Amino acid sequence: MKTIKVENAVGTVLAHDITRIVPGKFKGVGFKKGHIVRKKDIPELLKLGKKSLYVMTLNENQLHEDDAALRIARAVSDRSLRWTKPSEGKSGIVSKSAGLFKVDTHGLLKLNKIGNIIISTLKNNLTVEGNQTIAATRIIPLVISKKKIERLEQIAEKHYPLLQVLPFKKMKVGAVVTGSEVFQGLVKDEFDQYIGKKFIGFGSTVVQKKLVPDDDALIADAISQLKKNGCELIVTTGGLSVDPDDVTRKGIKMSGAKIVMYGTPILPGAMFLYAKYDDVPVLGLPACVFFHTFTVFDIILPRILVGDDISRDEIAAMGHGGL
Repeated sequence: MKTIKVENAVGTVLAHDITRIVPGKFKGVGFKKGHIVRKKDIPELLKLGKKSLYVMTLNENQLHEDDAALRIARAVSDRSLRWTKPSEGKSGIVSKSAGLFKVDTHGLLKLNKIGNIIISTLKNNLTVEGNQTIAATRIIPLVISKKKIERLEQIAEKHYPLLQVLPFKKMKVGAVVTGSEVFQGLVKDEFDQYIGKKFIGFGSTVVQKKLVPDDDALIADAISQLKKNGCELIVTTGGLSVDPDDVTRKGIKMSGAKIVMYGTPILPGAMFLYAKYDDVPVLGLPACVFFHTFTVFDIILPRILVGDDISRDEIAAMGHGGL
């Protein structure tokens, strides 16, 4: 690669994209790679701060930034993802459909420590939409040795799939709405408005809902019936604080479900309960879900809907970022 003065570049072919920035208005490609420099381009190139340009000849052991970006994107993506044509040396990695984004953080760290290669992603376990950019990649210099890219491909293969989007399962949901005040009609049941619609938004269906008073035995029986009726996910609402009438936790335990975690380091949602009744998840939702638009429920539900088996340690670790 050699340097040539802009004034002497007429007739040469640009080896890379040249960025144009108009503060507060535009950032993008001013001149694209492959553009043949014309005499009338010289003043504009000078305005972009380009006194010199690169004239580049690659040998067989090197890759151009565009080719490298495509090989990186291909290596780290599974079939749920696609990648974009490079622009200014960067390729975006895009979800084909909605789902839960998954990234092997250990593998990602290894790749970003290789040097002169970057892969930037969204956070692990985020809900994403179809056609959403979930990651982007590029090399830092204009060219890179093929050996570095081959090393990246070997590491990515060991961690495959390094990046993926898991589709949400359409589950049959059973609900147990607790509270004697709701059961007796003193307070309106608003489960469908605040909780039920969230299942619908993910494509699942609340197939059965039971209203029960604050009675641990009746709560346990309702949960058991829902499981027997084929519900793949069971949620209870209310009765999880420290009042003497709050017996939902005891009812969940009496049903035969094994409590994985009661009390989570996430606010709002500290009184959340997560249990497993054989292979059926049971979510004990605290009263805050009827007030706050985003709670622990919105973090846990997408993971349940892709089949994650969430451990006690994982929930404890959610305290970092849980506020």
